[in-house]
Amino acid sequence: MTIATLFLTLFICMFLGMPIAIALGFSSMLTIMLFSSDSLASIALKLYASSSEHYTLLAIPFFILSSAFLSTGGVARRIIDFAMDSVGHIRGGLAMASVMACMLFAAVSGSSPATVAAIGSIVIVGMVKAGYPEKFAAGVITTSGTLGILIPPSIVMLVYAAATEVSAARMFMAGLIPGLMMGCLLMLAIYIVARIKKLPSMPFPGIRKLALSSAKAMGGLALIVIVLGSIYGGIASPTEAAAVATVYAYLIAVFGYRDIGPLKQVAWHNAGESLPRAALRNLGQMLLALIKTPIDKEIRHVVRDGAKVSIMLLFIIANAMLFAHVLTTERIPHIIAEAIVGMGLPAWGFLIIVNLLLLAAGNFMEPSAILLIMAPILFPIATQLGIDPIHLGIIMVVNMEIGMLTPPVGLNLFVTAGITGHSMGWVIKACLPWLSLMLGFLLLITYVPQISLFLPELIDKLSGYN
Repeated sequence: MTIATLFLTLFICMFLGMPIAIALGFSSMLTIMLFSSDSLASIALKLYASSSEHYTLLAIPFFILSSAFLSTGGVARRIIDFAMDSVGHIRGGLAMASVMACMLFAAVSGSSPATVAAIGSIVIVGMVKAGYPEKFAAGVITTSGTLGILIPPSIVMLVYAAATEVSAARMFMAGLIPGLMMGCLLMLAIYIVARIKKLPSMPFPGIRKLALSSAKAMGGLALIVIVLGSIYGGIASPTEAAAVATVYAYLIAVFGYRDIGPLKQVAWHNAGESLPRAALRNLGQMLLALIKTPIDKEIRHVVRDGAKVSIMLLFIIANAMLFAHVLTTERIPHIIAEAIVGMGLPAWGFLIIVNLLLLAAGNFMEPSAILLIMAPILFPIATQLGIDPIHLGIIMVVNMEIGMLTPPVGLNLFVTAGITGHSMGWVIKACLPWLSLMLGFLLLITYVPQISLFLPELIDKLSGYN
């Protein structure tokens, strides 16, 4: 009766169009009040504890804010220029450069919709002007943007780590090779299509221009080294790396590229001005910019937008944690685990069910909410069947990638529809060929666990943890 009340209330609330966070919280509180001896005060305490006890969750607002600074600044534009100069001369190279740009921006933003918005708003128009079909361009960008939740640092991976209490650093390690592999598969598919359809290529810009574009992009790309290098090297935890990433993103956007903030219209060096005088002037302007930063409209706007997204996501997480608390208290995951193990279902059969369940859920729910609901149920079953929790996490993340491309709640579809001005139906048709490639990649990740586990196990061995 408890299980039926919990899930029936949740589905009714979602069917009525209630926001997922409120639906999770309401169904949990109703179940507690009807079937549990807990008081309303304990519910409030659980909501508070769910958002304050998980140190890993603190990384989420930091990564969101760093992504906001980089998306607002000119980092995306410089990354695109570098990618185009690198591979644009290959047939279909403009589309391949778009994938490469999405991979690089994903590694500095951690967000899939942010990747599609930042890269797609620039390259889709450029690809159409260069002679690419608009539907092809939209499909490439929408699919490539999903790499934002697979290539670390990933906000979705942090949510899984908090829900299952596995190491966020190991999740980041496990996502790197699958993310690079998915990007390479997309680029290979683009090259094959480009050869068949004779899509255009750009002339090679020359070593000098390539070196210049790489130098300009290095300010943003250095964030990849700072975040992943500090985590993989054991120097910092993901939360500490996220805090450093936020400070670095602010400095590079305001003082490095000067795309936002008080220094936006200031020149480094004016004609006829001596270098010592210019250096003193710039130093003074930087100090003045530090003072003006709290009142600068653009910076306040970026911080406010980052705070809105963080509050929304953390509110969903707090309510989902309450939902998970009810599941655990009523021993629902253990009951399901015992039933499945009692059926004698093998690990490969269980993974088929997991993929079908997550693909179906991805059509109707936001990735973080799916993970927070499903992970506490699937985690104990996978453990009993001998499936590595990190491998299960990567499988779930790849399913969430596909969910970003499936209606009616595929977030990337909405972003691309807004960029192109076309209907959702048009964007869905543009993504269908690439969706089949993603499904094939999901099968590969599901049944070849070493793709996900190779790097974490290698780093453990090198670190002396056997």
